[in-house]
Amino acid sequence: MVNNFDLEPIPPYNQDIDNEKGYPASIRALRKEVIEADGIIAVTPEYNHGMSGILKNAIDWVSRPGYESILKGKVVLTISVSNRGGIRAQNQMHATFLSCVCRITPGREIVVMDPPQKITDGRVTDEQMLRVVMRGVDTMLDEICLFQGLPKRNDPAAEKRKSGPQPKGD
Repeated sequence: MVNNFDLEPIPPYNQDIDNEKGYPASIRALRKEVIEADGIIAVTPEYNHGMSGILKNAIDWVSRPGYESILKGKVVLTISVSNRGGIRAQNQMHATFLSCVCRITPGREIVVMDPPQKITDGRVTDEQMLRVVMRGVDTMLDEICLFQGLPKRNDPAAEKRKSGPQPKGD
């Protein structure tokens, strides 16, 4: 199951109230979702050669205490959405999540170029792009199973995506 979490209500990070008694409701909700998640799919546009400030702010709220936060050991799939790039946002997300002792999903970076042509009403509608995204999700799920000591997934749709035609640029 995938839960979509709206980061917009998250207030700017404030170390003075970064404790269980001082968390605003939106931070308690975010922390609950992260704790319960087996993995995280982080999606961001690229702004000024990096991830969005909203995503970075949310990571700051759940990345304490350093090296022992609730992010430690989480498998993270990063996706950037940009008209003209996106790889630098990927690099910044990777560096930030690695500093939180997360496990970055291996494989190619997923960059949704020309989003108006590939995303409609918040959904990936371009078949080739959807296949790329789903391959990333498949790899993330395989990593979660591996790190949690679970049996290998038996997912015929995932196997079909892996053995099917390689999308351009994949």
